[in-house]
Amino acid sequence: MDQINFTYPLEESAYWLITLFAIAYLLYLGRFWQINRKLRVSKTALLTKLIWRIAAFALVLFALMGPSFGESKREIKAIGKDIFIAVDLSQSMNAIDVQPSRLEKLKFEIKKLIQAFNSDRIGLIIFSSEAFMQCPLTFDQSALMLYFETLNSNLVPSGGTDFGAPLQMALDKLTAETDMDARPKAKMVLLISDGEDFGDDTESVVQALDDQGIKIFTLGIGTKDGGKIRQGNAFLKDRSTGEDVISKLDDRALRAIALQTDGKYFEISDSQNESSKLISAINQIEGEAIDTRTIDVTADKYYYFVLLALVMLVIDFLTPLKTVTV
Repeated sequence: MDQINFTYPLEESAYWLITLFAIAYLLYLGRFWQINRKLRVSKTALLTKLIWRIAAFALVLFALMGPSFGESKREIKAIGKDIFIAVDLSQSMNAIDVQPSRLEKLKFEIKKLIQAFNSDRIGLIIFSSEAFMQCPLTFDQSALMLYFETLNSNLVPSGGTDFGAPLQMALDKLTAETDMDARPKAKMVLLISDGEDFGDDTESVVQALDDQGIKIFTLGIGTKDGGKIRQGNAFLKDRSTGEDVISKLDDRALRAIALQTDGKYFEISDSQNESSKLISAINQIEGEAIDTRTIDVTADKYYYFVLLALVMLVIDFLTPLKTVTV
């Protein structure tokens, strides 16, 4: 037999109110009985009315307690991964070939990824020619959202793009865990950029990540035709020619890095958006149980009792007692 559980069990004060109501109703019925003693009213009908109304009141009271049936708790395991997101913040990320800009588009899309992996630890690394730890691995989605909202190209020194620096930082952090039982087996890096890699150590760092079984997923953002780079209220210009600088997506290094670590390359441009495919690919990687939680799996069934009480009250209203004879 299913167990009955109540979301809002009655407190002692409620029992006192029910008792007072019952006494008042019994006094009313006694008076009603006295009035109808000399009238032609069926005592059986009066008793039926009494039982009918008490039952309807009891059903409403039962509904207010929030009854639910079955096992009230179930243990579930949270399966998690460690994911470092490395975001290129060089000036070219302000290019407008992807509206409103590459960086603003990325910030919008990355929210979907954070929300999709709420049982995973996610960290944020920003880089251009140097890399900086913006947020360590955390389950705190609100903090992550805040960090991503404040991303801009002024947070890092201007210069070329070096993939080796952020990848080395991610490698150091992902392999620094000492509690082997507490960490997820699945570790990965999401490298996001729009340009060519000018680093000298990228290949060796990528090999080290691959040796540790850490996959690198890469996300290229921009177009092959390129776009102007917004700089304040104007556009970035070439100092030698005075012409607007046009930044084009160079995906060659990103594709090679993903391929070397058995990861995948994805792209966001003016004509395609593969952020959903990226989320799906990361989802396919199985993590390790990192937490066990107990959740409530029962559903409040109050509406059945409310409906039955309503039907009983309607029937009671449509069958009045005859209290006066002619």
